[in-house]
Amino acid sequence: MAVVTMKSLLESGVHFGHQVKRWDPRMKKYIFAERNGIHIIDLQKTIAAIKDSYEAVRKIVSSGKSVLFVGTKKQAQQAIQKEAERCGMYYVNNRWLGGMLTNFTTIKKSLQRLKKIEKMEIDGTFDNLTKKEVSSLLKERAKLEKNLGGVKDMKELPGVIFIIDTHKEQNAVAEALRMKIPVVAVVDTNCNPEGITYPIPGNDDAIRAISLFTSVIANAVLEADNEQGLKIIETLGDEDEVVTDASTKKDDEEIDDYSNYTPTEETRPEDSDDEEEDLEEKFTK
Repeated sequence: MAVVTMKSLLESGVHFGHQVKRWDPRMKKYIFAERNGIHIIDLQKTIAAIKDSYEAVRKIVSSGKSVLFVGTKKQAQQAIQKEAERCGMYYVNNRWLGGMLTNFTTIKKSLQRLKKIEKMEIDGTFDNLTKKEVSSLLKERAKLEKNLGGVKDMKELPGVIFIIDTHKEQNAVAEALRMKIPVVAVVDTNCNPEGITYPIPGNDDAIRAISLFTSVIANAVLEADNEQGLKIIETLGDEDEVVTDASTKKDDEEIDDYSNYTPTEETRPEDSDDEEEDLEEKFTK
């Protein structure tokens, strides 16, 4: 089964970049053309990058390491949490705390504090405290849960990090590189692909595009887990004659020509909060 098809990329608006005047020249090799003042990303290179990233994540997870999904912009928060939970991995979708990787020892202390407060609520400790003390603890727990809930069970540094929008998540990229952790990241035409281990050129603002990229990485994790499960079953099969069936699916039809597609508000939604560009000006045909 194909990792992703050209049709799904086109339908998700992955090929729409930013305005020409806001591009990063280092993204030149990933740009196919320019339409109505908007850069169009070369989807042939996007597909190749996705396949490389998929394979890299699958191998890393197969080796027993974890994946950390990172995406704190509004468009990415829901998809990051949903797909990370679907494949049983960790995520950061509210705020990247400085030192989350480079000072993980301190982060673990905060995680222990979160678990301690949760345990206090369950074992009845709250019943012996005043309302003011309980309220203070609940507020502390809510704050910790908001920022660290997605990495609550992460006991060691991840084997790879998947990032949506490297322009916004520069701190996460810098920490990962410093700790020599491979980075798989979606890079739009306003991003710097240099230093990213596995850059995936594509639209990092459209919700559908973000969901597609995130689901592909989650699928890589699930495939790796399935491979591990099959190996165990095969080992048992040598002793207990356990037989498994594998089903195949037909690949979706691919589309090769996307030169006539025109940016719309649906496929190229508003940028991050600190952008001051007007949507109507940005997507006027």
